[in-house]
Amino acid sequence: MTSTVPILELDSVSKRFEAVRALRRVSLALHAGEVVGLVGDNGAGKSTLVNVISGSLRADRGRILVDGVERQFAGAADARRSGIETVFQSLALIHSLSITDNVFLNRELFHPGLLGRLYVMDRRRMRRHVMEGFEQLGLTLPPPETKVAALSGGQRQAVAIARAVLWGSHIVLLDEPNAALGVKQTEIVLSFVEELKQHAVGVIFISHNMQQVLRIADRVVVMRLGEKVFDGPRQGLEPEDLVALITGARQT
Repeated sequence: MTSTVPILELDSVSKRFEAVRALRRVSLALHAGEVVGLVGDNGAGKSTLVNVISGSLRADRGRILVDGVERQFAGAADARRSGIETVFQSLALIHSLSITDNVFLNRELFHPGLLGRLYVMDRRRMRRHVMEGFEQLGLTLPPPETKVAALSGGQRQAVAIARAVLWGSHIVLLDEPNAALGVKQTEIVLSFVEELKQHAVGVIFISHNMQQVLRIADRVVVMRLGEKVFDGPRQGLEPEDLVALITGARQT
């Protein structure tokens, strides 16, 4: 069940690139425990919207509120500190490192070494935290010392998403997470996203796959030519309805 107060709210956000209006007064809200499917054709404004939310771009107009507080991001690091994490199709994982090392990348834990002067990486405690975190999230993966290179595409996506959640991100943007995955690997990601609803995580799921969007989204937002043309519950929608909204064949 979603909360009544949005954890993320966009209020009339606009963005222009010289003569091109990429976003035109776009407003939307995301609640804790909710998955919003964001769909649209190429050039509809989805990527620009994601970049604005994630702090990679600054909007020309409009407001972004996180947990009811207006935010202005100087960059992606500011957005992450506010609890917003973006997981792209090209994951920021290091394949030669283990699951644990990737989860704790730049956040490593240490314990005192010889005579208390040298500090040694506390891999045992890091592995324990990873196992406990994955168990809490209901995520089943190979042992945490497994190299990321040995994981399937779906498992790698799950590690990237879990890392964001474990480090405090309660707003996760998933940009085409299943674009290059097979059926079994896609199922890993979709099942994990469904599980996140139980942990008060809000997810914006960007995809061209209408069936996947309609499976996991509580609500669907359709964009066309930089504008939001539909925002409503997924109940009663069929893939052909979304295609009609995307192309303009169906008017709202």
